[in-house]
This record gives sequence, structure tokens and C-alpha cells, in this order.
Amino acid sequence: MVNKTKLPLIILYSGLLVGTLDILSALLYYYIITDNNPVRIFPYIASGAFGRNAFSGSNNMIIAGILFHYLIAFIFTIVFFLFYSYIKNIFRNWIIRGIVYGIFIWCMMNLIVVPLSHTPSPTWKPDRMMINAAILIVAIGLPLSLIAERTNRRQPVTSN
Repeated sequence: MVNKTKLPLIILYSGLLVGTLDILSALLYYYIITDNNPVRIFPYIASGAFGRNAFSGSNNMIIAGILFHYLIAFIFTIVFFLFYSYIKNIFRNWIIRGIVYGIFIWCMMNLIVVPLSHTPSPTWKPDRMMINAAILIVAIGLPLSLIAERTNRRQPVTSN
């Protein structure tokens, strides 16, 4: 594993990267399928904590949605790096690791997080489900897997 003193910085940059890739993909996809202002995604994200009040039109809810989005991206980034050595032993190929982790994120968000939150239930359409899973694979799973793979190849194992 990578030097533990560098790991927090790697996680920080990785979380910012995948959070940004994910939200840009989501904004673009939302705009393409609805032809609506994609900023409407952020109150939807904030509604997980604030319920219907998130749709009040307040700019605070947009900011809250952005913050919640990045918080979730950082949590998934931290989880990936915490369990990387186990994941690497199960799935030897970094591409497979990224695909599996993206699917894992989709399952966690859609089968656990969203149903337990105050967020309105999404409509379950197979084509949209696959596109959303693909976004998570491409924007989060594969980048995290590649970063972890390259970081661990370059760094000697240290116990610090």
C-alpha cells in the first residue's frame, strides 16, 4: 500500500476528481434527457436531508446539494482506498475492479441511501438505470481503480 502520509492527499484529490466527473456527467445527462436547467439536480440531492423544503428555490439548497454530493463522493473514495487491498485480491484487473465498484456504488445509492432518505423516489426505467450505473462506473469506479493501481505500483510498501 502507499505511504500512509501521502494517502490523505491522494484521497482528497481523488475525491475531488471523481466527485467532479460524476456531477458533470449527471448534469449533462439530466440536461440531455429533460432539456431542463441541470442545476435542478442539486436541490434533489439536498432533499435527501431536507425533504420537500429543498425544492423551495433557495440558493442555499443548491449549495447544500453540492456539499452533499461531494461528501458522498469522498465517502465512496475513502471506502475504496480502505478496502483496496481486499478488492485487489478478489479482482486482479483494475478495469474489473472499477466496473464492480461503480456497480456497488449504484446499488448502495439506489437500493439503500435514496430509499432511506427524504429524496423523492426515482422512476425505475431500465435504460436510465443502466446509464446511471455506467456514469458511476466511468466517473468514479474506473478513475479510483486506476489511481489506486498506479499509486500502488509506484510506491514501495511502508509501515509508517
